[in-house]
This record gives sequence, C-alpha cells and structure tokens, in this order.
Amino acid sequence: MAFLASIAQWIKVLHIASVIAWMAGMMYLPRLYIYHHQAKKGGEAADLFKVMERRLLKGIMTPSMLATWVFAFLLMLANPSVFSAPWFYVKLLSVIALTGIHGFYAANLKKFAVDERPRTEKFWRLINEAPFILMLVILIMVLVKPFI
Repeated sequence: MAFLASIAQWIKVLHIASVIAWMAGMMYLPRLYIYHHQAKKGGEAADLFKVMERRLLKGIMTPSMLATWVFAFLLMLANPSVFSAPWFYVKLLSVIALTGIHGFYAANLKKFAVDERPRTEKFWRLINEAPFILMLVILIMVLVKPFI
C-alpha cells in the first residue's frame, strides 16, 4: 500500500486520462446512433456507421472504461480513507450508472449491427445527455466534496 501511495499522483493522471477517453466515447456513440438511424438500411452509410460504432466501443470506450475502473481501484487502495467520505459513495453510484449506460450502448450496438433501429432518434438525443450529467455529478463530488 505504501508503494501505491507513493505513486498515487501518477495513477491519478492515468485515471483521469482514461475517464476523458471513456467520456468522449460515451458522448459520441449516441450521436453515431442518431446518424445511423437516418441512414438507409443496408446502404453504404449504414455499413460505415456499423464499423465506426464497433471500433469506438471496442477500441476506445471499453478499454478506457476498464482502465478507469482499474486505476480507480488502485487509488482506493492507495487512499482507503475515501471510504469514510459520503461524497465518495455518490461518485461511486454515478460511475456505476455510467457503466450501466455503457452496457446499454453495447447491447444496442448489437442491434444496429443487424440492421435494427432500436429506440428513436429523439431517444438517442436525450440519452446523449445522461453521461454528461453524471460526469458533472462526479466532478462536483471529487472537486467540491459536498457532505463534509
């Protein structure tokens, strides 16, 4: 644990970089779903969106999400006092919700891949805001640390 504490700032840098990459994908994938909805089924554009969506999810979002969780776990080991902070649990619940949305996006990717059009364009425009709102909650918890 002492070793982790000594490199905690470096772990934090990697954690934040992972979060940034994950959040970029979390806000971009629903936008691709909107464009995919507008594309002709079986058309060239729809096929291109399938590739873009798969690469974004599997190449950027999922590895970034996993890295975010790994670095967060290491930070918790380096500083177990966070478990006594109420703000930490709000943050944790928000990250769990983000992870759930990630899973929801992944499930819908499979539907788009077989030319289904799950939900509506309006739905994807609305759900596109959820990761941003959760990110704001997380930032407030980490930087302002309310409930102290």
